[in-house]
Amino acid sequence: MPVFELPQEHLFPKPELAEEDGLLAVGGDLSPGRLLTAYQLGIFPWYSGDSPILWWSPDPRWVLFPAAIKVSKSMRKVMRRQEFVVRYDTAFSAVVGACAEIPRRGQEGTWLTSEMEAAYIDLHRLGFAHSVEAWQDGELVGGLYGVSLGGCFFGESMFARRSNASKAALIALAWHLAALEFKVIDCQVHTPHLESMGAQEVSRAGFRELLREGLQMPLLRGKWTDLMAEGELG
Repeated sequence: MPVFELPQEHLFPKPELAEEDGLLAVGGDLSPGRLLTAYQLGIFPWYSGDSPILWWSPDPRWVLFPAAIKVSKSMRKVMRRQEFVVRYDTAFSAVVGACAEIPRRGQEGTWLTSEMEAAYIDLHRLGFAHSVEAWQDGELVGGLYGVSLGGCFFGESMFARRSNASKAALIALAWHLAALEFKVIDCQVHTPHLESMGAQEVSRAGFRELLREGLQMPLLRGKWTDLMAEGELG
């Protein structure tokens, strides 16, 4: 399959045309309109600073169904004791910056370029991107961020500065989204950590069907902390 070069318009080739490794297209930009179009099609950007923007649609796709998250006995104790205070959208830029700084096993540097950081901060300002933060003793010690559209949450990256911090953030998010009947948390690709917490693989076609159903649900746009205070987010 060829890798497609994107035009100036916010258009993408059919995800089914992706190469075996999931690479679909190259180029374009990280404008809010293009990013939101990509997520609705099951496509996401992933590239390093020394390459052009690369767009992916892997098959299979790894997802987490909110109500099916696996919580170990030890993590249940952590959550019950409230070792972490979980907040939403109070430190989005700090979460993205921390995700960029955390070393990844087998990876030099970071895939989260300054261009990508700025793009997701823009999506956050527009009410589409959200952070889930684990705080301990007044310090941000872990969390994750992603994009929410309808009943779908597209996870982008997570970090932990203290043991179990990112797990606590993900568990709290999954429990909350399950209560709101969200269809899926997109994990994009496999990691042993996510699999241990219940992530599973679905076909690209299956993922597109989940998107179709989820995107018909109401859009919870805006800072989630504000929406919670107003009773719109449970």
